[in-house]
Amino acid sequence: MHVTVFSKIINGDIPCHKLYEDTHVLAFLDVAPLSEGHTLVIPKEAKAHLHELSDESAAALGRVLPRICRAVMKATGAQAYNLLQNNGSDAHQEVMHVHLHIIPKIDGAGLGLLWKPGKLDSDRARVLADRVRASL
Repeated sequence: MHVTVFSKIINGDIPCHKLYEDTHVLAFLDVAPLSEGHTLVIPKEAKAHLHELSDESAAALGRVLPRICRAVMKATGAQAYNLLQNNGSDAHQEVMHVHLHIIPKIDGAGLGLLWKPGKLDSDRARVLADRVRASL
């Protein structure tokens, strides 16, 4: 894994506004926030994509995410937020280190979303579901 801005933050080479840290996870304020309280939550394990993380790092993220979300909501007064995680440049990932965004929705600020839903074809869904289950 190559050195990223997040690995430099983990190593203390770049300062951050740290909100939470434990053995496996670091959370800090985003320097280019979409809204007040926009927070990044990263594993200390240096992997580019979520599916590459060890079970231990993934579980550590899952354990602390709700707690950090609650704290961000309480501190900002937000009543809603988005949780965003991108994997790969085609999915708009810019820093190739797993990271989750907690983005509060405050007075119209926050994540904008364009969602174009399609239709699920039953026959194709059945085949796809079988393939996914076989891969688990």
